Amino acid sequence: MSRQLRRMGRAALLHADTYEEVEADPTSIRGATAVVAAACLCIALARLLIGWRAGVDAEHLAFQVLLSTLEPLALWVGGSTFAFMVGATFFRGPETETDFAEVLRTTGFAFTPALLRIFVILPPPTLGLSIDLLARFWTFAAVVVAIRQALDFTTLRAVGTFGVAALLLWLVLWGASVAPLPF
Repeated sequence: MSRQLRRMGRAALLHADTYEEVEADPTSIRGATAVVAAACLCIALARLLIGWRAGVDAEHLAFQVLLSTLEPLALWVGGSTFAFMVGATFFRGPETETDFAEVLRTTGFAFTPALLRIFVILPPPTLGLSIDLLARFWTFAAVVVAIRQALDFTTLRAVGTFGVAALLLWLVLWGASVAPLPF
């Protein structure tokens, strides 16, 4: 467990060598999955407490908690998929040598700062919101470092890959939300 916590701490501090270590270790997918699962739980718990405090009825609160729980998982899997597709094809450089599992492992550990999103519950609301925004931007920065290391990119190429992958993921999720139901 101490190895996992050490990796999480160093990933949160944006240490490139930690992302390289995770990239090279196929067994680290369990650790990456654990980080994302912990982020899912932290965000779901925060949503539950906020909704409960606000008096949201149980049916709506359950739906909000479900969506909040799935958010990090969808961002991890969908974002990693698009980052791999874009990075390994369109932005591929001569030094790019990777596979999807490497991208998935590194980006999973990049979700470590998302654990701070549990503190959105802290009063006053502006403090909680500030912590939530900080955690989101910190996670974005960590994902860029993870992409840079997994795809052997420059930082600029990693930012471009992140931006295009985020846009593609947003388009897919938005399209799914407005698509007519088949029944």
